[in-house]
Amino acid sequence: MRNFSKLFLILLISVNASAQQTNPADSIYNIQDSVLIKTGDGALISVIIVQKKKNTQPLPAILFYTTYFQGSGDAILAKRSADRDYVGVVAYSRGIRTNLKDYAPYENDGNDVYDVIDWISKQSWCNGKVGMYGGSYTGFVQWSATKTTHPALKTIVPQVAVMPGYDSPMENNIPFQSILIWSHDNIYKYKPLSNDLDSIWYTKGTSFRSKDSLAGYYNPIFQKWLQHPGYDNYWKSLSPSPQEYADIEIPILAMTGYYDGAQIGAFQYVKQYFKYNKNPDLYFVIGPYNHFGGQRKPPSNLMGYEIDTVANIDMRELAFQWLDHILKNAEKPKILIDRINYEVMGANEWKHVSSIGKMNNDTLSFYLSDNEIGDHYLLATTKPTNMNYLNQTVDFKDRTSQNNYFTPLIINDSLDTSNGLMFATEPFNKTFSINGCFLGNLVTSINKMDMDVSVVLYEQLPNGKYFYLTRYLGRASYAKDNSTRQLLKPNKVESILFDNTRLVSKQISEGSRLVIILNVNKHPFEEINYGTGKDVHDETIQDAKEPLQIKWYNDSYIKVPIWK
Repeated sequence: MRNFSKLFLILLISVNASAQQTNPADSIYNIQDSVLIKTGDGALISVIIVQKKKNTQPLPAILFYTTYFQGSGDAILAKRSADRDYVGVVAYSRGIRTNLKDYAPYENDGNDVYDVIDWISKQSWCNGKVGMYGGSYTGFVQWSATKTTHPALKTIVPQVAVMPGYDSPMENNIPFQSILIWSHDNIYKYKPLSNDLDSIWYTKGTSFRSKDSLAGYYNPIFQKWLQHPGYDNYWKSLSPSPQEYADIEIPILAMTGYYDGAQIGAFQYVKQYFKYNKNPDLYFVIGPYNHFGGQRKPPSNLMGYEIDTVANIDMRELAFQWLDHILKNAEKPKILIDRINYEVMGANEWKHVSSIGKMNNDTLSFYLSDNEIGDHYLLATTKPTNMNYLNQTVDFKDRTSQNNYFTPLIINDSLDTSNGLMFATEPFNKTFSINGCFLGNLVTSINKMDMDVSVVLYEQLPNGKYFYLTRYLGRASYAKDNSTRQLLKPNKVESILFDNTRLVSKQISEGSRLVIILNVNKHPFEEINYGTGKDVHDETIQDAKEPLQIKWYNDSYIKVPIWK
């Protein structure tokens, strides 16, 4: 068993692992490796350039801008473009392959990519047109390139794009354990961390900030990120501003997946773009994909779920079809019927609408009632007339057990509430589909000043199995404003509003139920919030003291967007 959040963030770590492949027919290419481009402030950017020898005329260039260096096999990232009669260019973030002391993740890419595109556009082998594609960090770089769009940049295809500070290295202000692994393995290339490090940290109860010293060294990237626990100006400056979204004039194709660890950020770019751009030219594609499947050919079996046959689309091929459409006047990919294109899991069909809001035409509201039915409480369709609450206790000092710990499978025979509370609807008497992001309001009082909350949404199928749909994970003190912490007042009734959840589309069968598990984090895979009100990064098991006592009030609710 492993925690979903750990799985999702680990998926972000090795996005370019396939770059180790090599093409034996290198004789058909002109390959220039370790070419250095000087930026406006004098830094050096290392690039690889690949052309087909037969292509002697100027061509459009495809730029794959990455922070990961895997070795000589990285040339395949440029060969893929050359094979389609482009000039393929792989560029590395400042400091990668040059001087690692100059490396600062996310911080320089927006300016540096402008200079790289400028250099590419002036080369004799380029016809003045540049396109970009790629996923994860590479997706982020493309959005950062639109902060000041170079005239030669004609389109971007950000796939599963991370949004710094928004979904990585933390989600709703909760950092993941794997943020230490990310730089340790991928940037510094140190000897792999012990597989037991998370368990050792959990058992010892040391602070999250001391995680690198527990591993025996100081990690400057890890420590710098921890200096920004809110979505503050440091993080916000790395993504387009409202005015910069409004100024984007190039066409965009964005992709992600329902089970993509970076979906919250990837989708936020899209939402912000549509919010601020008055003349939008963006297509959005989403289906039953994880972080890998959203940028290449997805697995037919995703975490135990056989995806619908119509969803089995090669997303890398789709990216190149789009690039051909924009840069070579080829036909637009057939799947792009409208601005928003999504696959309805279980229905085996793609749907196409002109805006995000048109994905659904109704909303179901359910209250977290105190009406106990067997092993769960009722998700009631009407607001309770008599106010009451359910109790939950979390003892952070007890490290013999864990809270909120569950399997990474999509389809499960049973659910382990792990000291949480389970709620379920009555069976539905007709089929409908969930389309969109669920939201809610948790009405609660606690004896401390903060807690990290998890709300997991499932469909219980007519056969009794549980289909994992999506999850909210967030820090209560940032629920009102993700940039500024607002502590809860002990023993006072408070509302924790949330809506920053992953988009999902799934046909809900007649006879199914919706199920949620409500819980508080206490496990090795995410930071532990002890609720003292101190900087959570500095809290230790010594801050646990008395157990966290929670009252969950029965006027708490969730809202689920549907199409009926």
